[in-house]
Amino acid sequence: MTSDDLILVSVDDHVVEPPDMFDQHVPAKYKDRAPKVKRKKGGSEVWVFEGAQLPNIGLNAVVGRVPEEYGVEPTSYEQMRAGAYDIHERVRDMNANGMLGSLCFPSFPSFCGALWHRTKDKELALAMCRAYNDWHIDEWCGAYPGRFIPLMIPPIWDPKLMADEVRRVAKKGCHTVSFTEDPGQLGLPSLHNEHWDPVWEACSDEGTTIAIHIGSAKGMAFTSLEAPVDVMITVSPISLVSCAADLMWSSILRRYPNMKFALSEGGIGWIPYFLERCDYVYEHHHRWTGQSFGDLKPSDVFRRNIITCFIDDPVGVKLRREIGIDCITWECDYPHSDTTWPRSPEILWQSLDGVSDEDINKMTHENAIRDFRFDPFAHRPKEKCSAAALRAESPDVDLSLTSGGGKPPREEGEGIITTRDVTTQLASAFETPFE
Repeated sequence: MTSDDLILVSVDDHVVEPPDMFDQHVPAKYKDRAPKVKRKKGGSEVWVFEGAQLPNIGLNAVVGRVPEEYGVEPTSYEQMRAGAYDIHERVRDMNANGMLGSLCFPSFPSFCGALWHRTKDKELALAMCRAYNDWHIDEWCGAYPGRFIPLMIPPIWDPKLMADEVRRVAKKGCHTVSFTEDPGQLGLPSLHNEHWDPVWEACSDEGTTIAIHIGSAKGMAFTSLEAPVDVMITVSPISLVSCAADLMWSSILRRYPNMKFALSEGGIGWIPYFLERCDYVYEHHHRWTGQSFGDLKPSDVFRRNIITCFIDDPVGVKLRREIGIDCITWECDYPHSDTTWPRSPEILWQSLDGVSDEDINKMTHENAIRDFRFDPFAHRPKEKCSAAALRAESPDVDLSLTSGGGKPPREEGEGIITTRDVTTQLASAFETPFE
């Protein structure tokens, strides 16, 4: 096998929602209240919903830019690579990257639909949530069958409504739901509360995977406003360790042994120590804490129920047996700054030296196909799914880096960017008046 032979299915990418996404899916009574894109003086654009401006329209959608211009921009569609929001250009970019499949998390509604949770009118919120899901499943994913893993946003404020939506979209072929790493941060009961039992039951019944993305509760992991922004970028993936511990020591995985949770964009290099620690804690403390895994160890349950993923994680690949080869998947993170686009096969291949073809296939596509109920080979022959075959379908994609986004390039001698600088940039967008 070579990098050209890889079949790549990414379980963590993102969509920047196009301005017309609600046009065909919102009930007539709510058409005028649906989120809309408005332009501000200076050319920036924002989503507006119920009189409030929403965060940066293309937060960190910097794929294809010169690295000196990375940041929390872009601030308008014209500053982004078209593949961020145009489904046809997205597929061309996937082809150019030799990537077969993609699961796309949302942008402006937040990863787990917290926007709808904050909406006071819950009938409106539910209508918008369902409209989003229908657009995502029918238009975004439906435009190219066999290329996308559908993902639903939940009406997270009501577990019964959420269970109903899990069942509704399962009939449309969607078997993944985005959730939050810490419901308590949203003012909801914790993962340990029976409040969520209707959701777990629906997901178990429908074979629906629960995807938990970093930052899906309290946002980016800031240690202080004075800290270099590099701190946040470094610790964000590993921050999912708290969620992993919550899941491990809850009763959920033992009550629903067939249900899958995905730790999305969490990386894998830290997992061997986490599993070692869980087993140690169980052995030393279960007699007084009351935990019981029967004949299994916590690490066995993790490998059975948890899906992990990595972008570029050579240490994690080396430790794949300690992690569990059957629970590792790969991600591209297009269009964000961590992405390996458009050289994903080549970059990944550097980590695969000495890895068997069997293990490579599991990590690059087979585990994802199984655990996310994705069937790309029903739509195209397997021999046309390799990196080389896909690149041959879109040889004319322009891969040159561009400049001229939402901020000027960094100048030599400019100081280190801090968390305060980033939050100030985000806040300034709200202060600019509309045209």
